[in-house]
Amino acid sequence: MDIVIIDDDKFVTGALKAILEASGTITVPATGTDGSDAVKLYEEYMPDILLTDIQMNVISGLEATKTILEKHPDAKILLLTTFLDDEYIIQALKLGAKGYLLKQDYESLLPALEAVYSGQSVFGTEIISKIPGFLNPVPKFNYNEYDINERETKIIALVADGLSNKEIAAGLFLSEGTVRNYLSTILEKLGLHNRTQLAIFYYKYIHNR
Repeated sequence: MDIVIIDDDKFVTGALKAILEASGTITVPATGTDGSDAVKLYEEYMPDILLTDIQMNVISGLEATKTILEKHPDAKILLLTTFLDDEYIIQALKLGAKGYLLKQDYESLLPALEAVYSGQSVFGTEIISKIPGFLNPVPKFNYNEYDINERETKIIALVADGLSNKEIAAGLFLSEGTVRNYLSTILEKLGLHNRTQLAIFYYKYIHNR
């Protein structure tokens, strides 16, 4: 099994490479430190699995996942991170990553890689406990009661897709200031506090209607 490892901490990539190759069943032909490395090295080595961190300096692991899966929809990508972040989990599910594990759960890494290699999806225990709350729709939500208009619904969807204010502004031909104002209004109408809560709202009330 060939695994390419991406993490902005070279100590982590070195340690993971040593641990995995010590198993005797895994070869690590390359490592990288950024999402751009992930895309480049995936194309170069076409590994069985890409094991990547999420938060990195230039291009995130989620951005790299999106780029790779758009071109190679059968790619097996396992996200390994220190962050049990709701928005990251939602994006990982939406993009089609094969797994999401916490770095501190090292003992689960080798079994997880073997499971992904065999075609399964793997999410750590902490992540699995969160998924039903993200994906189970709540019926009979009345948008009119919250005065959510079509433009605001579109912005909610773009936030859930992980777009920044700048990207949303460019896509809708608005200024960043206007997008910020829309977001403030949306959050106030829905009684929410931040983008993460808004993304979760989208998957619970809108995406699965």
